Amino acid sequence: MPEQPLLLTVVTFLPLLSVVALLLLRSDDHAWIRRIALAASLAEFVVSLLLLRGFDSTNAAYQFTEYHHWIGEAIHYHLGVDGISLFLVLLTTFLTPLAILCSWESIHENVKGFFVSLLVIETAMIGVFLSLDLFLFFVFWELTLIPMYFMIGMWGHENRIYAAIKFILYTMFGSILMLVAILWLYDLAGTFDLEGIEQYLAVTSLPHTTELLLFAAFFLAFAIKVPLFPLHTWLPDAHTEAPTAGSVILAGVMLKLGTYGILRFCVPLFPKAAQEAAPAIGVLALIGIVYGALVATVQTDLKRLVAYTSVSHLGFVVLGIFAFQVTAVEGAIYQMLNHGVSTGALFLAVGMLYDRRHTHEIKQFGGLATPMPVLMAFFLFVALSSLALPPLNGFIGEFLILIGTYLGHHAWASWAASGGVLSAIYLLWAYQRVAFGEITVERNRTLPDASIRERIILVSVSLAILFLGVASPLFTRRIEASVNNVVERINQPETASGGAGTGSMAAQATIAPAGIDRTTLRTLRVRGRP
Repeated sequence: MPEQPLLLTVVTFLPLLSVVALLLLRSDDHAWIRRIALAASLAEFVVSLLLLRGFDSTNAAYQFTEYHHWIGEAIHYHLGVDGISLFLVLLTTFLTPLAILCSWESIHENVKGFFVSLLVIETAMIGVFLSLDLFLFFVFWELTLIPMYFMIGMWGHENRIYAAIKFILYTMFGSILMLVAILWLYDLAGTFDLEGIEQYLAVTSLPHTTELLLFAAFFLAFAIKVPLFPLHTWLPDAHTEAPTAGSVILAGVMLKLGTYGILRFCVPLFPKAAQEAAPAIGVLALIGIVYGALVATVQTDLKRLVAYTSVSHLGFVVLGIFAFQVTAVEGAIYQMLNHGVSTGALFLAVGMLYDRRHTHEIKQFGGLATPMPVLMAFFLFVALSSLALPPLNGFIGEFLILIGTYLGHHAWASWAASGGVLSAIYLLWAYQRVAFGEITVERNRTLPDASIRERIILVSVSLAILFLGVASPLFTRRIEASVNNVVERINQPETASGGAGTGSMAAQATIAPAGIDRTTLRTLRVRGRP
């Protein structure tokens, strides 16, 4: 693999560097603020593509790693990327320029603050995906919350304050639980470094109650972020009140922080607890799939309808993870990407309608295919991808999840399949009410069709949808090695050393030679890293 020093640091902090440039501009220089924000986000996307160059798809280990001592001897600046996080980083850098473009003419107050918030969120989300130190991970995790809180509360709609407070209360509660678990792990392992913790757990069998409590604390924090039923109630309000860019980033990437955390921490670090909790979590995921779809069907607010689709679709992702089958977990990761693109595109289309009519009420539309044929054509294409029509992207992810789940849980797969049927009902019915029929509101007769800027956005997401649908092996090949590593840890939680994970006998031989007590082992682990 070619050397690319500091590539992950550049990918992480380039958006934050552009924030400095924005802060140097006058607050009323809106044109240059928008141009610099867009240029920085496009440059970030181009730089992030370098991660594909030299990425070894056969290697399950973290790649392009950067490791430096940061605070004392226990906290490190440790970054790395593997098949699980690679495409989530690219998803983030792909959606951010689109979020900036969709806000080009809709944000008129405190423009600098809005685009600064977007770029800070981008840095924070990428940092979450790349951090291999739990302290650093927590810093980035918390950094995602504050800018999104302000985006909802300052640039949202009528009930924005209520939605923003509800968002921050739910997510901060989860953060507190996760912080307690991180500190507990540090007390046990003597380090915040993820690889050091993995090594510790490879040679140490945690007491059953301790493992269950640690798993529960991490899982609840991530389940709130997903959000998994019944912890989902903050999401529809946040989406409904957020500006379009906020909804795109929230649905496209921020919800994936939860499923990513489950896959990165809950499952591989606590495999026995994950297996014990899997039946209950699988049932909650199934309830979320069906419940989210049924509630979406009866919505009269178009944006709220799209919000509830996330509850349903991300139920598929959680179900795939806890099926503990390679195919299902690959499908779950791929569905994270699909959902990010498709649901982000749905929010973009809904936002374009809102810019024209300043309402999300479905009854205020109808017959829009006549005055707006281009926008409605793209809207239909995106809806078809979200309902998993072959050969578009949504089909691949859901199909892999259902096939993998069926291998171990026939009933789960059968119930989950009903979610696909329901998604066709609510999406096609919503589209019929918006695009077809007679125009009953006179104002709709003269609505302008998609502008050049909007067509660039719609074409970009449509090409991504089609590419993800027909070129899935390009993605799954790079995901497979990391997924195999996680599934092996789950399906073989016990080894001869009594610890969790594969290869722990070798780890024991190299990390804990005979005669070294637990305290010395912790000291060596913290200080002895090259």
